[in-house]
Amino acid sequence: MTKIWREAGFVENDPWVIETDEVKASESQKPLLSLDALIAKAEESNDVGLGVVIKPADDVTKLRPYLDRLAIVAVAFPAFNDGRAFSHASLLRERLGYANELRAVGDVLIDQIPLMLRVGIDSFAVTNETALKRLSENRLPGIPHYYQPTARPAEAGQAYSWRRLPAKSA
Repeated sequence: MTKIWREAGFVENDPWVIETDEVKASESQKPLLSLDALIAKAEESNDVGLGVVIKPADDVTKLRPYLDRLAIVAVAFPAFNDGRAFSHASLLRERLGYANELRAVGDVLIDQIPLMLRVGIDSFAVTNETALKRLSENRLPGIPHYYQPTARPAEAGQAYSWRRLPAKSA
């Protein structure tokens, strides 16, 4: 069973459904289209409030002309060891300026959620039982130090080890 989680808690009645050849969105649901299907739909209509799923091999920069028409971008994590969606999320937030909902779908594990939050992902389609249990208990693992800036800034007071001032000459 898939549940949608945000930092405020679990979301009830999420309307988004990943469309495939076998699964289509019903009247009360909204489709998350493949990149090619989204581009085709956007080219033939002026619809807004669209949703798209970006797979690891997709070129996320193809979304640039349509970003203002998207309500949600889902980045796919097909396996725990495939981190290309981290790069997609970072590109969307930092270089392309995407500000709407960014969702992780696929193999979303509890240990990766803090890192996903750091790159700008703000909602998660969770199926992993351990992750669901820990999220329901509000037990998100913590990462005390970060070594690089990302879409989400580090907590106040933390410094980056590589940001050192040059030594003063005597």
